[in-house]
Amino acid sequence: MGGTLWFSNQWLRDQVDAAYDRALAGALRAIDLNVSTASGGLAVEQPFLLLEFFELTTNARVYFRVSTEDGLAEIGSPFLPLPDGPLVSGQPRFYYAMHEDTPVRVAALVRPAQPPLPSNPDNRIVVQVAESLGTREVFLSHVLRRSIERDLLGVAMSVVLLVCGIVMTLRPLTRLRQELEARPADDLRPIDDTDLPSEVRPLVAAVNRHMARYAEMARTQRQFLDDASHQLRTPLSVLRTQVDFALRESEPAEVRRALQAMHEGLDRAVRMANQMLALARAREASLAEGGLALEPVDLVELARGVARQLLPQARLKRLDFGVETPSSPLPLPGTEWLLREALLNLVDNAIRYAPAGSAVTVRVLSDERHALLQVEDQGPGMSAHDIERAGVRFRRGEAGKQQAGAGLGLAIVHTIAQMHGAVLRLETRDPPPGLCATLVFPLGLPPQAESRPKAAAS
Repeated sequence: MGGTLWFSNQWLRDQVDAAYDRALAGALRAIDLNVSTASGGLAVEQPFLLLEFFELTTNARVYFRVSTEDGLAEIGSPFLPLPDGPLVSGQPRFYYAMHEDTPVRVAALVRPAQPPLPSNPDNRIVVQVAESLGTREVFLSHVLRRSIERDLLGVAMSVVLLVCGIVMTLRPLTRLRQELEARPADDLRPIDDTDLPSEVRPLVAAVNRHMARYAEMARTQRQFLDDASHQLRTPLSVLRTQVDFALRESEPAEVRRALQAMHEGLDRAVRMANQMLALARAREASLAEGGLALEPVDLVELARGVARQLLPQARLKRLDFGVETPSSPLPLPGTEWLLREALLNLVDNAIRYAPAGSAVTVRVLSDERHALLQVEDQGPGMSAHDIERAGVRFRRGEAGKQQAGAGLGLAIVHTIAQMHGAVLRLETRDPPPGLCATLVFPLGLPPQAESRPKAAAS
């Protein structure tokens, strides 16, 4: 706006100068027409009558000067200054100058002498007319003042409209701030962006996504605390009872049996705590900012590593424990520690439920569209109802009630499978008895953390 004001004032000054210069050019042409060199010298007819008439029309002091270009002959005001730079014949030139301490506006014209002067035929005649700036400046100041007043009024109206627009635009944000400040600390409902400006809605959408992630993480933490307080309370109470019993007994055999029971109870508590922590870590990884940190994971090497890790446990039960994998690597995008945790739970369950002397096999298979991690055992298997409910936290099937455990293994596998866009398929072994648990991964597709695969029964 300041630039517009400056430009407007400069334009008005140019317009006022152009209007006044037209009258000045008329006086210049009138004097030029009365200049004569017919007598062999320089003569001007009736210049003062012309100047008097011009002064009456402009209401300002008027000066004139007619001279030869070499300055040897001149008529009128002798000290009227010439412009900077040469003059072009026949083209009037207007400029500001000082004459006898008075600012003036000068019009100058140069032309060949007609007829030429005998003393110097190439000598040209310079005609100058000047007027004082009093009336011009008064008019210019008036016009500029009115222009500045008009522009300032426009600026003031623009500022008022801008302030009103900002206030009206920010009113929904003020309402939103008041609404958020009035919410309880645990209220993480999405923010309603119905009445918000369109420029603010992407920000509100980002805040809503962040609040949704935070709410899910808070829910996961509350669930973990609830599970831990519920599931660990019973084994700790049992351990305390067993300790009290051992302290009351004096017979070494009874004390040893109590200590053995305590050892088994501690094993169950440690396994349950480890599984709960693994489930919590898996869910936390699924909610992390930016999603999973994917890297190529070789399923062949993963299966062999898990088999080596659990081989001592299989030998204790004298199991026929084998790994069947292709000769070449089978990489897919995923998170190595999560896939290892899922396969560890499947193989650990198979070893626990398989009877001594039976077989447990870990396979890595693939076709054009899928990669498969398969664990097959010869245990009691699962009923159709148990397969349908598989993956529910702390739920154990009919066969699992006879084994130590917390009912979290398949829940962990389900969670990790969902994070990698995979499906956990549970099938009765053919021929029975036994169970075949398969993780089916799509090839060439990115993991879909939002997908909700379910166990399939056959």
